[in-house]
Amino acid sequence: MKIKTIRDVKVFMTAGIILVWLCCNSCFASHGVDSQGNRLVFEHPPQRVVSLVPTATEILFEIGARDAVSGVTYHDATLEGAAEKTMVGGFFMPSVKKIIESQPDLIILAPFHGQILTDLKKTKIPLFIYEAKSIAQSHENILTLGKIFHREIQAKQVIQKNKLEIGHIERKLSRAVPKNRKRVIRLMGRDKIMTPGNTSFQNELIRLSGGIPPDFGKSGSVVEVTLEEWVKFNPQVIYGCGNDRKAAEAFFSQPGWKDVDAVKNNQIYYFPCELTCRAATHSGYFVSWLSSMIYTKEFANPKNEILPVKVTRSRSINLDLDYVQSAVINYSDIYDFTNKTLVVDFKVPQTIVSTLEGQRDNILTVGNHYSPPPTWGPGHLQGIDHIWANILRANEREKNSSSFLITGADMDNLSVTEQAYKQMKVTALITAGVLSNAMRMSKDTGMFYEPGTINIILMTNCQLSPRAMTRAIIAATEAKTAALEEMDVRSTYTPLVNGATGTGTDNVLVVQGEGTAIKNAGGHSKMGELIGKAVYAGVKEAILKQNKISSNRHIFQRLKERKISLFSLASGVACDCMHQNGVTKNSFAQTVEHLLLEKEYAAFLESAMALSDAYENGLIRDLSLFQDWCIGIASQIAGHKITDIQDLLMDQEMPLVLETALNTIFTGALGKLNNDIAQTE
Repeated sequence: MKIKTIRDVKVFMTAGIILVWLCCNSCFASHGVDSQGNRLVFEHPPQRVVSLVPTATEILFEIGARDAVSGVTYHDATLEGAAEKTMVGGFFMPSVKKIIESQPDLIILAPFHGQILTDLKKTKIPLFIYEAKSIAQSHENILTLGKIFHREIQAKQVIQKNKLEIGHIERKLSRAVPKNRKRVIRLMGRDKIMTPGNTSFQNELIRLSGGIPPDFGKSGSVVEVTLEEWVKFNPQVIYGCGNDRKAAEAFFSQPGWKDVDAVKNNQIYYFPCELTCRAATHSGYFVSWLSSMIYTKEFANPKNEILPVKVTRSRSINLDLDYVQSAVINYSDIYDFTNKTLVVDFKVPQTIVSTLEGQRDNILTVGNHYSPPPTWGPGHLQGIDHIWANILRANEREKNSSSFLITGADMDNLSVTEQAYKQMKVTALITAGVLSNAMRMSKDTGMFYEPGTINIILMTNCQLSPRAMTRAIIAATEAKTAALEEMDVRSTYTPLVNGATGTGTDNVLVVQGEGTAIKNAGGHSKMGELIGKAVYAGVKEAILKQNKISSNRHIFQRLKERKISLFSLASGVACDCMHQNGVTKNSFAQTVEHLLLEKEYAAFLESAMALSDAYENGLIRDLSLFQDWCIGIASQIAGHKITDIQDLLMDQEMPLVLETALNTIFTGALGKLNNDIAQTE
C-alpha cells in the first residue's frame, strides 16, 4: 500500500489504531473449552464464580484465582479463605436459589448435576462442565481454568509439580520394587463393598503408586464387588477414606471378605477424602503417600534411597533475641521426600526443658522437625532413633548439643507470635494440626505414641529459673487448651460429647534465655500472662494455617468434625408420614441441607452444640426453655404450628440436646415438604 496524501495517512493511522485496539482486546479476552467440548469466551476473566465441583474449586484456589470465587460447597470448607465465601450447599444437592442469589458470572458444574444444569441453563449464566476421568484430563482442566482466569503460568506450575512428584515415585519404584508389584483396591460403600470402575482415575492413581488395581470388567466411577470377585482378586493392600470405614466394619469380620491378604495382615489404610477422591492439584502428593504405604518396607530400606540426606535450601526466620545467632527453616531430603526443619542456633549454650527430653544443658540448637506423610510409614518402621539420626545428619547438628521436637504439621505453617510488656518479651514458635488425633484428657483412651502434633517452643529476652521454666509449661498448656476450647476443636475419638484439650502427642520446649532473672512464670505473674497470650494467639493462627479452620467456620464443617452426616441421618429416617405424602428421602435430605444454609437455622444448631456440651457436663439441668425454642423453630420452618417434635433420628449415640435439635430441623423440614406437596395438589 502506497501513502500519497494526508488523507491516506489519516486513513492508515485510523486503521492502525483500530487494529491495535482489536489486538489489545483479544489479549484481554479469556477463553476455554470445558470437559464436554463447550467453548466459553469472556471479555474479562470471571469475577463472581460459583463452583459446585470441589476439585475445580481447589484448582482455582491453587492457581491464585481465589478472589474470583464467590460461592462454594461445604466440601471446600478447609480451603484457605473459603470461610469468606457464600456457601451454596453440598456437591450432591446444592441450592439453586443460593447460586442465583450470588449473581455469578460463571457457574462450574459436573455432568452429575443433571436437573440443576437444566434449571441453570434458563438463567443464561455461562456454565463450565467439569469432569476428570484421568490424570491427563485433570491437567487439561487445570490449564483451561488457568487460561480463563489469566493464570496460565500458575496452572503450568501446578501441573509440573504433579508430574515431578509422580516421576520421582516412578524412579523410586524402579529401584525399590522393580517387580512383584502388590494388588491394591480402593474400598468404597457402606451396605455393599464398592470400588472404582476400570475407567476411573482412582485406578490410575493406584497404578502410578506402583500397585495393581482390580479389573472386574466394569466401567463407571463406582461399581459393586461380589464376594467371588473379592476373593479371586485377593487384595494385598486396601485403602479408603472417611465413611469407607463403615464398609470395613460391616464386612471384614465375615467369611470370605476377611480371608484376603490385606485383611489378614492388617494392610488397610485411610487417607483424607480430599486426596483419594480428586484428580486435581495434589495428585502427585497422594501418589507419593499411597506408594509409601504400599511399599513401606521397601521405602524404609536405605539401599533403595535415590536422594542424599542433606539440606537443599533454607529460608530465614526473624527472631529478635540477643542470644539467637540464627533461625532458619531447612528443606532437606530424608527417606527421599522433602522434610522441613526449624533450626534455631544460639550464640552461647542454653539450658532447656522439653516435655520430649526433659532438662538438658549446654544446648546450642533447638528446633522443630516436620516429617511429611510419605515418610511416616518408613520412619515408624525404622524407629525413633533412626529418625533422630537423620534429622541431625541432614541439618549437620550434634546430638549432645541439639534438641528437636518432631511433628506432622507442615513447617511452612509455623506461627511466630510475640507478646511484650515494657522491656519483657516472649516469643512462641508453634505448629499445630488438630483434625487427626485431637483428644480430651481424662475422657479419651491413650493407645499409641507418635511424634507431636501441637509443638510449642518458648523463648524470652529474660533468664528463666528452673522453677520458671517448668511453670511456663503449665502456662503454655493452659493457653493451648483455652484456644482449642474457644474454637470448639473436637476430640477425634469422642467428638459428639467432648471438646479437645490437646492432640495427645503435644510437646513444649522452653529455653532458659538471657537477661533479667525471672523466678516465676505462673498465671499471676507478668511472664505467665505473656506466655499465655503468645501461645493462645499462636495456636489459633497455627491451626488456621495447617487445617484452614477458625472459630467462624461453617456449620457443615462443625458437623463433620462431630462425625455427623446430615445426609446419612436424613436418608435413614423411617416415617410412615413421608411415604404416605410422597416425600422422597432425597427431597427430604435436600430440604434439611438447604435449611442450614440460612443463618438463623445454622445459629440454632450452633447454639444447640454449645448447650449440648454444657448439658453433658452437668452445667445445665432443665431443658424446658430449649424445648420451647425447638417447637418455635420447627413451626417457623414448617410454616404452621407444630405441637410435638418427632423422633426421626435412628442414631442411638446422639447426645440428647443435639438429638432434639436435629429432630427439630427434621420435623420442620417434613412439615414444610408436606405443605409444599399439599399446595401443588
